[in-house]
Amino acid sequence: MRPISAVIRKEIVDNFRDRRTLLSALLMGPLFGPLLFAFVINLSLKQQLGVDGEALDLPVIGQQHAPNLVDYLRSENINIVEAPENREAAIEGVRAGRHDVVVIISESFGEDLASAVAATVEVVTDQSNTTAEREARRAIRALSSYNQELAGIRLTARGVSPALMRPLNIDMVDVSTPSGRSAMLLGMLSYFFLFALLTGGMNLAIDATAGERERGSLEPLLCLPVDRDQLIFGKILASCFFMALSCSLSLTSFMVVLKFLPLEDLGMTPNFGPKVVLFALMLLLPFTLLGASLMTLVASFTRSYKEAQTWVSAVLLAPTLPILVVSILQVRPSIELMLIPSLSQHLLLVDMIKNEPVNLLHVLVSVAGTLLAGILAALLCARLYRREGLLG
Repeated sequence: MRPISAVIRKEIVDNFRDRRTLLSALLMGPLFGPLLFAFVINLSLKQQLGVDGEALDLPVIGQQHAPNLVDYLRSENINIVEAPENREAAIEGVRAGRHDVVVIISESFGEDLASAVAATVEVVTDQSNTTAEREARRAIRALSSYNQELAGIRLTARGVSPALMRPLNIDMVDVSTPSGRSAMLLGMLSYFFLFALLTGGMNLAIDATAGERERGSLEPLLCLPVDRDQLIFGKILASCFFMALSCSLSLTSFMVVLKFLPLEDLGMTPNFGPKVVLFALMLLLPFTLLGASLMTLVASFTRSYKEAQTWVSAVLLAPTLPILVVSILQVRPSIELMLIPSLSQHLLLVDMIKNEPVNLLHVLVSVAGTLLAGILAALLCARLYRREGLLG
């Protein structure tokens, strides 16, 4: 182990000396990712919560034809504002973005109601506009509520109980917990953790072969009285060190950032305290060996540092593919899925965020499967490192 330890120390010291690369690896992934996530989520939540609580300015054409409807809309925290002159102007105004939504009340509205005929109310909006779609949904909800009240009044006037129109009482029983609901929003965190982990040691992993070859220092290095396997294992383990450091920084950053998100206003309470952070780090550490070995393996087939960066970037995307598929299919953890690296870590992290009991057998299978894949990749790197073609 002495030669391997010497290589690890040498690579770690050299990487710490390259301050620009180190800052890029340890700041862009672990710190910039949480800050960007917090900014986007916080902005989205504040906008959503603010829109629901603020008054809606709603242009209404034909207000004089339905004074009771206009009064009802005002009671629903909707301000009736000046509207376009006619239907064509309303459509053009919505298309041009001057209005998000416009309500048009037909001239025969009062006569139709008096004749017990369905009166026409048009809602002009652009559903490709997120803000417009949200405001239109709020206006339609208020109109639907008024529609139900009118229907109830008509039935009561004819001596019919409005309850006859509701043969079923549908009660939704929500068994989710605040922590479980937070997983819907925070289930993507595992991607940030894996991305930060891989970027932390990517530059060092590329330097193990492509960088040494491009600088012309690989041949003198291989002439040293040290076994090539020991050299490559030392470089891989040094990359693992920086990956673990980057991952721990990312986990800690997210733990701090989540405290400033107004998730409680949405009934969400993320379970992401120090104990979960420590457990997540222990769960992700085996992935460092697999990530470092794969990156070193890919870099060994390249001719230059720039070419290695291009190909190694694909390794950053590979762990996200199983996570994407599982997010769409909504699968539950199983022994078979625990054998898939990155996917097993994602499923276990989601369970921890939801504050659900984690199956110890699943954890052991995930750790063992990821470690085994990492060891096999490292052995393959050692075999390729013994090739004489590595120098050319």
